[in-house]
Amino acid sequence: MKKILPLFSYVFHPIFIPAMATLFYLSFSGGEFVNQEKLFIFFQVLVVTVVLPSLVFLLLRTAGNIDSIMLAEVSQRKIPLILHCFLLILLVKKSITIDRYPELHFFLLGALLSTILALILLFLNIKASLHMIAISSLTVFIIGLSLHLQIQITFTIATLILLNGFVASSRLEMKAHTNKELIIGFILGAVPQLLLLVLWL
Repeated sequence: MKKILPLFSYVFHPIFIPAMATLFYLSFSGGEFVNQEKLFIFFQVLVVTVVLPSLVFLLLRTAGNIDSIMLAEVSQRKIPLILHCFLLILLVKKSITIDRYPELHFFLLGALLSTILALILLFLNIKASLHMIAISSLTVFIIGLSLHLQIQITFTIATLILLNGFVASSRLEMKAHTNKELIIGFILGAVPQLLLLVLWL
């Protein structure tokens, strides 16, 4: 099991979570969008939240500013988080708008709030688990979607709750975080999503 646990840190890396949330949103929303629009939405999110950050990561690694995709050091996290904030702002302002995609808009807005809070904590030399921020925000979003769309996805929700535990265990196994950092990350991810639920449920 100890050999498998680190895989959860890579598969559920924070960089992939917005794209995963978008896939859930599009699959659950079903008939609201034609397939061409679904592809357009997904690839927009994929390019902005996965492709662009990956390219910047390669540049920063080449320049010696960061040494790993896991961003272990507090000092290495500031530039990627600032970039992530700007990219999320770009999405919610220009692409995933409140009038057309309200549920996904508020998820990304919640992700932006979580990222800003994590960034503020960095300047206080407090490192929150970005993995826990990501997986907990996704879990709350999917629970909200199930309530909003009145769909029965008990197995999916149970799996996501279980994944929160696996991701946390993975980060502990890799000695990337303390229990305190994992708890802070979970709170930073879940609370903004919970607060924003009232605006779209």
